[in-house]
Amino acid sequence: MGISYKKLWVMLIQKDITKSQLRTDIGLSSGSKLNKGEEVALSVLLRICDYLECDIGDICAVVRRKGD
Repeated sequence: MGISYKKLWVMLIQKDITKSQLRTDIGLSSGSKLNKGEEVALSVLLRICDYLECDIGDICAVVRRKGD
């Protein structure tokens, strides 16, 4: 299983927020695991949720990979 952040990217577009603005505003590094579709710390996801005023399910989803 993996994680998808497509919901986050869609939400940023809807709110007219760039990825770099998000990174700057919440203090993420430019080589963020989010951009690579990798797992990130729950604390990071919670900071994003606080910033966007949403729930965690609004920004990410569990995806099943072939063979899982």
